[in-house]
Amino acid sequence: MSNTGPGSLLAQPLQRPSAGRIAAYAGLFLLGAVVGFAGTLVQAAWFPGGLLLALAGAAGLFLGGAYATRGRGGAVAPVAGWIIAVVLLTTSRPEGDFLFGAGGGSYLFLLGGMVLAVICATLGAGRQPHGDPVRLGK
Repeated sequence: MSNTGPGSLLAQPLQRPSAGRIAAYAGLFLLGAVVGFAGTLVQAAWFPGGLLLALAGAAGLFLGGAYATRGRGGAVAPVAGWIIAVVLLTTSRPEGDFLFGAGGGSYLFLLGGMVLAVICATLGAGRQPHGDPVRLGK
C-alpha cells in the first residue's frame, strides 16, 4: 500500500498553526531560556549533582514539550530558547564577568544539553494520525 495516497498524511498540505499552538511554542521557547539560565547556575553550584539536575530538567522540558504539543516542534522550541540563553551566557562582558567557568562541568553541560536536544527532538512524537492505535501502513 502506498504512503502517498489521498488519505495519507504525506499527501495532505501543511496548514498554518493555530494561535494556541503559536502561543504554546512561544511559551516553550521562553521556558527553554529560563531552564538554560537556571541550569547554568545550578550546574556550577552543586557539582556533579547540579550538572545532573540541570541536564535532567532540560531533557524533561524538551521531551515534555514534544509530547505536550504532539509534535517535534514542541521539542525544538525549548531547545532553541535553551541554546540561545546558554550561548549568550557563555560570552564574557567587557567588565570580565561571565557565568561559565573553564572547567569540565561547563563543557559537559553545554555538550550534554546539545546531545539531549537532538535525542529528545528525535524521540519526540512525530505527526501521527489520530484514532485507533494500529500499525501504520497496514
